[in-house]
Amino acid sequence: MVFVGSDGQLTVPTAVKIVIAGGFGTGKTTMVASVSEIPPLRTEELLTEAGVHVDDLAGIEGKDTTTVALDFGRITINTKVVLYLFGTPGQNRFWFMWDELATGAIGAVVLVDTRRLDSSFPSIDFFEHRAIPFIVAVNCFDGSQLYTVDEVRHALDLDEAIPVVLCDARDRESSKAVLVELIQHSMNRLAAV
Repeated sequence: MVFVGSDGQLTVPTAVKIVIAGGFGTGKTTMVASVSEIPPLRTEELLTEAGVHVDDLAGIEGKDTTTVALDFGRITINTKVVLYLFGTPGQNRFWFMWDELATGAIGAVVLVDTRRLDSSFPSIDFFEHRAIPFIVAVNCFDGSQLYTVDEVRHALDLDEAIPVVLCDARDRESSKAVLVELIQHSMNRLAAV
């Protein structure tokens, strides 16, 4: 992507990489799609009988697809900055790709579904062990019990320095607010180093 400045000069914006991670069925594909300015790249496949004993659909019985590689979206902030969003696959058999997807990222959003909170721990551990700044975004699904930020922080045993926000991954403005929170958190972490 190249822009022509007011002086006629070509400028190439700085690419900023953000990872959207979380357990199976937390809404990662939905978040990338809701906020991307381009039609998102999706690598979703139908769930099959072969995965019946592998894929835990408790709490998400209506789910019929899964991301098998990544989701990709883009947000142009201005002529100087472009955000590239990489959504991870949520099933543990595809986690071998996470290291590659996280390389060079300024930070990550760990998307959480309180109906399946235990699926959040591997994502949190992944970013903690690699010292990649992250925030936790609680995707407030229709019909699920709402919890406070403090209740979620306590349940996930998160340090006070890690932001926890409530969101609706289907809503563009809500997803944008999550990304703004992540960027602010990442910049604060960089400034402290």
